[in-house]
Amino acid sequence: MAKSIYRVVFYNQGEIWELYARDIYQSDLWGFIEVESFVFEDASKLVVDPSSEKLRRTFEGVSRSYVPMNAIVRIDEVEREGTPRAVKAEGKVAEFPRPFNMPPRDDG
Repeated sequence: MAKSIYRVVFYNQGEIWELYARDIYQSDLWGFIEVESFVFEDASKLVVDPSSEKLRRTFEGVSRSYVPMNAIVRIDEVEREGTPRAVKAEGKVAEFPRPFNMPPRDDG
C-alpha cells in the first residue's frame, strides 16, 4: 500500500502556501500542526514554476515544520503530489485572530 500524501494549504505572511507532505501530526506544541517529509517535483524539469522553486528553497534542509493551527486553510489527503505553490492572498483571507497573552485567571 502506498503511503498517503497530504496537501497542506495555509496562510503565511500575506500569501497562501500549498505544500505536499507525507506526514502531518498534531504537535505537542500547543496550537501547531507538524508537517514532515515534504514532497517536491523533480527539479530537473525543463519548465520551472517560480513559486514552486521559492518553496523548494524555503524548505530545503527542513526536516519538520510547525504551522500554527489558525493559519491552516485546509488539509487534504490526495492520491499523488501536485505542484507546490505560493500565491498572493486576495480577497478576505486573513489569519484567525488570537490573543498574544492569556488573560489572568480570576479564581476569586
